[in-house]
Amino acid sequence: MNAVVVEDLTMRYRGHTALDGVDLTLAPDTIHGLLGRNGAGKTTLMRILTGQEFETSGRVEVFGQPPRENPAVLNRVCFIREAQKYPQNFKVREAFAAAAIACPGWDQAYADRLVQDFDLPLKRQIKKLSRGQLSAVGIIIGLAARAPLTLFDEPYLGLDAVARHVFYDRLLEDFSENPRTVILSTHLIDEVADLVEHVVLIDHGTVLMDADADGLRGRAVSVSGPAEAVAAYVEDAPVLHRSGLGGQLRVALAERPERPAEGVSVDSLSLQELIVLTTNQGDGK
Repeated sequence: MNAVVVEDLTMRYRGHTALDGVDLTLAPDTIHGLLGRNGAGKTTLMRILTGQEFETSGRVEVFGQPPRENPAVLNRVCFIREAQKYPQNFKVREAFAAAAIACPGWDQAYADRLVQDFDLPLKRQIKKLSRGQLSAVGIIIGLAARAPLTLFDEPYLGLDAVARHVFYDRLLEDFSENPRTVILSTHLIDEVADLVEHVVLIDHGTVLMDADADGLRGRAVSVSGPAEAVAAYVEDAPVLHRSGLGGQLRVALAERPERPAEGVSVDSLSLQELIVLTTNQGDGK
């Protein structure tokens, strides 16, 4: 059974279409990267999957059932949002105690280890935490809950680079021992490029890319060299972007041509470059 199935999903607000005919299937026990600019529709999609928004039209299933007002589904879901809200008078340890009650798969020993990793003050009130500490609280809940579907929406805001990599390392370590379906929404694409197994790119409410991450790595390339040689090499190839200076030309391609390169340099594009260029191409740039 797929973890998530979405068909022709549309979400409209007053005068605004947040999602427009989205089709998407997410495999279980996989780390999915949900990528896109702010306002692209990522958070709206996650809110629908977790029963916090009701779609305007279309079909949505999580573990084979609609999530809307469905405890059988929602008890298997953990959604950690940017600027996650908690009762302001709660102390950190009380937030974890509440999560332990709400999450059937809660692992207290693992939560205790993560508290040490992020050096969190358990007795401090939530309202007195720094932004990074607040992000750490959400990350710990998301990991220790061990929910079959775990969604992180920009979970690391305020964390420094070291703390972000602690999160990535702990996520990978625990995922290998306790597989589940993870949806990680982020704009730090380079940092998670080796973490995600499947990539979904959303822009202006539509899916621009839905592909296996391994298939994307090394597929898109940058071709550079003398303009005439580059133009001949990329003829009929799917061009993402081109730029030139003097007699030199650089062209980004969505796929590496099969013919051998002669007189040109061919280098793989990073996942971030591919995402940026694909998004810009969707804008007609």
